[in-house]
Amino acid sequence: MHQIVKDIHWTGYIDWDLRNFHGYETPVGSTYNAYLILDEAPVLIDTVKHYGAEEMIDRIKEVIDPAKIKYIISNHTEMDHSGSIDAILKYCPNAEVVCSPKGAQELKRHFKKDWKFKIVNTGDELNIGKRTLSFLLTPMVHWPDSMVTYSAHDKILFSNDAFGQHRASDERYADEVGSDIVFEDAAKYYANIVMPYGNQVLKALEAASKLAIEMICPSHGLIWRTKEDLLEILSLYHKWANYESENKCLIAYDTMWNSTRQMATKFKHLIDAQGLPVKMVGLQEVHISNIVTDILTSKFVLFGTPILNNRMLPTMAALLMYLKGLKTRNHYATTFGSYGWSKIGFKEFEQSIADAGFELMGEGRYSQFVPDDSELENLKSVVDKIKEKIG
Repeated sequence: MHQIVKDIHWTGYIDWDLRNFHGYETPVGSTYNAYLILDEAPVLIDTVKHYGAEEMIDRIKEVIDPAKIKYIISNHTEMDHSGSIDAILKYCPNAEVVCSPKGAQELKRHFKKDWKFKIVNTGDELNIGKRTLSFLLTPMVHWPDSMVTYSAHDKILFSNDAFGQHRASDERYADEVGSDIVFEDAAKYYANIVMPYGNQVLKALEAASKLAIEMICPSHGLIWRTKEDLLEILSLYHKWANYESENKCLIAYDTMWNSTRQMATKFKHLIDAQGLPVKMVGLQEVHISNIVTDILTSKFVLFGTPILNNRMLPTMAALLMYLKGLKTRNHYATTFGSYGWSKIGFKEFEQSIADAGFELMGEGRYSQFVPDDSELENLKSVVDKIKEKIG
């Protein structure tokens, strides 16, 4: 149990052992945040993954008899948020489940039960005593049912998945862990989960800008409470939702017999020589979710693969399939790689990159078997195009 402000307690679950969240690498685990508001009508905002139910309920019992809970607000149906609603309702069977219209439909599909639903829309309010909670629907940030809850009394936004991070921590606040670390976590979270929904994020940010916010309590990770951190995370979300990136280069590649690695290494040296920020990542060494985080902030991405059975390597195919779902925008790309006797696989490679939302900067650079010195030197023309795009 942890009191965030007077009469509002964190009652979540710390998932120290989680290492993969449906394809997203979580090397330091995650936190499922639930918040208990003590008022005339006690409220629980969100729950936790099903296997954290007992711990969540024990935290609630430290503060209040769970039978006294009158409302359970479900900001999001996904089971890392709603997975313990059924468990807590065993203690407070008359409690109402507050959710969006889509939330009610989806909860019924998940749990096959017809709970006492209280359906809310944007602008609706719920008086619980000295507090009146208000609701803002945020569809497709990142599910159709998503919404956020606001307490004007406390100036707290319970922000659902927005502004969250996957990080297991005994600390509850970003400034306790180190804001720079948590901003990196938030970037990874945005890149891998929220990035496809930039337009919807901008609408939600515009609506939220009308609220006086002194604390943001997300459903995962650390709470934002300092003025500096609040300004920064809101600014970053505006930047990311507008698909703004920096004049940085990322080289993402895989290799079979080191020919594609030679080309990647030469690209890095050439870009370094121009004084441009550049990072080289191998698909065998770096998890796909971390590569996507680098892409979020890199305007230029150089994708490299050899050809295997007339196709790109499966690691590259997996990255590009993942990126197609994330629908990134405003990035330039170049392709390169090595082949044996046929270049036909590079057509599929280039098309997949275009389908993922990248603008290709002309023809790719492909070498048969092992690149020679002249072919490696000719890679400089790609760097010249990058400089031209930067202006």
